[in-house]
Amino acid sequence: MKRFLCVLLCGISVQLAAQTATYKELYRPQFHFTPAKNWINDPNGLVYYKGQYHMFYQHNPFGNQWGHMTWGHATSTDLVHWKHQPIAIPEANGTMIFSGTCVADVNKTSDYGKNGKTAMVAIYTGHQENINQSQHAAFSLDDGKTWTKAAGNPILDLHKKDFRDPKVFWYAPENYWVMCVMFPVEHLVQFYSSPNLKDWTHQSDFGPAGDTTGVWECPDLTEVPVAGEPGKTKWVLQTSQNASMQYFVGDFDGKKFTNENPAEIARPDYGPDYYAAICYGQLPKGHAPTAIGWMNNWNYANDIPTKPWKGTMSLPRTLSVKKENDRWVLLQQPIAALQSLRGKPFEVKNKEVYFFHDLPFRSQQCEMIVEMQPSLKNKSGVQLGVGSKTDLEIGYDPLEGVLYIDRMRTPDKTKTDKFYTFNYFTTPVKLKDNKLKLHIFFDHSVVEVFANDGEVVMSAQFFPDAKDNYISLFGSTEKAVFDQVRCWPLKSIWKP
Repeated sequence: MKRFLCVLLCGISVQLAAQTATYKELYRPQFHFTPAKNWINDPNGLVYYKGQYHMFYQHNPFGNQWGHMTWGHATSTDLVHWKHQPIAIPEANGTMIFSGTCVADVNKTSDYGKNGKTAMVAIYTGHQENINQSQHAAFSLDDGKTWTKAAGNPILDLHKKDFRDPKVFWYAPENYWVMCVMFPVEHLVQFYSSPNLKDWTHQSDFGPAGDTTGVWECPDLTEVPVAGEPGKTKWVLQTSQNASMQYFVGDFDGKKFTNENPAEIARPDYGPDYYAAICYGQLPKGHAPTAIGWMNNWNYANDIPTKPWKGTMSLPRTLSVKKENDRWVLLQQPIAALQSLRGKPFEVKNKEVYFFHDLPFRSQQCEMIVEMQPSLKNKSGVQLGVGSKTDLEIGYDPLEGVLYIDRMRTPDKTKTDKFYTFNYFTTPVKLKDNKLKLHIFFDHSVVEVFANDGEVVMSAQFFPDAKDNYISLFGSTEKAVFDQVRCWPLKSIWKP
């Protein structure tokens, strides 16, 4: 198959306070959130308040690798376009600011608010390297613009070296706050309650369960709707471990979480680059539960070849569940507001492909919906970032019955061989009437794939050259039929 070369022009500039970021750099995502410069990892404190979606995040304000953990801050009115805000909570006096939650104390349960003002309260892990992790609070009286660390810190200290990542939410039936916080080494989620965001009572533990191959981090417990059953909900508990995530589905009574799924590992994302995802708190009534994760992997996170920034947030995903046989399945969809970025679509219908077919649509910044009848004997699917000898492959293997991502043929741009140790990822997917539906987002160096309306999701990074912008359909000696392929160029979210 011929491979052609093309120069890619992408991005537009943006001003951030006194520093300038071009947002034109090689590999820079254009519709995923990235900081103007320096390192980011876990999203923190996702909260909706007064018409603003707040996103705080783990950030190193001094460099492009992990260190000096501080809470960065950005806001949005639509979860698509983001505005950078000043540093929220800085590292100080040997205590880093690790992951946690932000809430708006609209019921004025605490004394953080003053003169009738509602306090936004951040509850986070104060980290003293190799000494102690404890839970701390900070508050804002100006809707998140400036923050003050609470005088009574820490608010929960078990004198443990590993005890972190509080997720806090209001549990209305008991009229109190709930905190989920992690014992990483023991593979336990602990649940606490509090009337005032200061005094915490231990209620129960969950775990060990599922994947215990790595330390547990970043718990998230969220009530989500059951698809197709109005008014019915279940609780989804997510944990992160080493370089992957898992979820459990069941019930929560304000004190104890009960898992209803079989003793097997279920993941919200089966690719290599989705971690520490948490859901927004205090969303308006009727707003679908919405999560954001970090698109990187601790095995090579410091070594990816991006500068002056390092780290990308996933697209916001709405969550629901459905019952399939004897287990609950998590359904995830990209938020509908992303459709506002679409340009004029390109479409192919009823295309039979035996080997390769290059689409005339070329891009590293696009959305695709692919409805296909896979080959019955060999792999078939879509290749992105295609160059003379390179591509990332998203395909279906009928012999194994799996969806896969293969980045073995992508350019080797990292400083470590660990990136290519993790190059082939699979998960079982059932065809529906012998058909597979893929919803793909390709943004220069990150790819998110939603299969069969979000029953399975796979996310990955790769680093194609700017000229590697062909998109190809592939089949085998036995044809694959692409019933419909729709491609949209997507506008950048970064404006001058």
